[in-house]
Amino acid sequence: MRAPENLLADCGSCFGLCCVALPFARSSDFAVDKAAGEPCRNLRQDSRCGIHSTLREKGFAGCTVYDCFGAGQQVSQSTFAGRDWREQPSNSSEMFAVFPIMRDLHELLWYLADARDRDATASLHDRLSSDNAELHALTESPPEVLLSVDVSGLRSRINEVLLDASDLVRAEVKGKKKNYRGRDLMGAQLAGANLRGASLRGTYLIGATLRGADLRLTDLIGADLRGTDLRGADLRGSLYATQFQIDAARGDRATRLPESLARPSHWT
Repeated sequence: MRAPENLLADCGSCFGLCCVALPFARSSDFAVDKAAGEPCRNLRQDSRCGIHSTLREKGFAGCTVYDCFGAGQQVSQSTFAGRDWREQPSNSSEMFAVFPIMRDLHELLWYLADARDRDATASLHDRLSSDNAELHALTESPPEVLLSVDVSGLRSRINEVLLDASDLVRAEVKGKKKNYRGRDLMGAQLAGANLRGASLRGTYLIGATLRGADLRLTDLIGADLRGTDLRGADLRGSLYATQFQIDAARGDRATRLPESLARPSHWT
């Protein structure tokens, strides 16, 4: 699919919400501890990152793999009508609470858009369109409505149609497909593996080697690809792949990606 514009982060239209609302702990991903609601020490007054070009070198690799799916600008410019939390501190706690909810809604919209864009899911288009319309309406709701959203319940219900869509798309691959759903494959050696049409839903692939693997039409929703070696792998047409998964993995110029995703600048 082509990435929907409203689901792509536009940091220039956001009040640095991911740099304030979200907590992080000192680790290999972050150089310091930061509490939720506390501005990151690198956040400038213009809502830009003061070390954006050197985040990885300065110990903030976690920032480089985060993706809000456009929730930041939606909350900043629509939900709160351009009212910056700095200028109206009374809005801040509510804005920071709404942001992760909006992010979850936008992530679900990304998956629905991917499913709807497939010819194989034609029989599900009415369900997919109905769920899309419902979620879109929620994203346009006022803060008090958003704060009452049962995100867990929504995920569970929408996951049903996403699973049905996955089955239809992966059925295009003939023969028996591998099912690693929810498996712990951390550090697994799967170089050159034929995983076409497989299910890697929620699979832990941290540090795994998938170099040269065939991941076409593979369901990747929720797969943890941190440090996964995707050099030379083929992910064209993979289902529910996201930019933050790709950014967290290791790849190269030979890695083939879905049309909706960009090649990370830190890949060789």
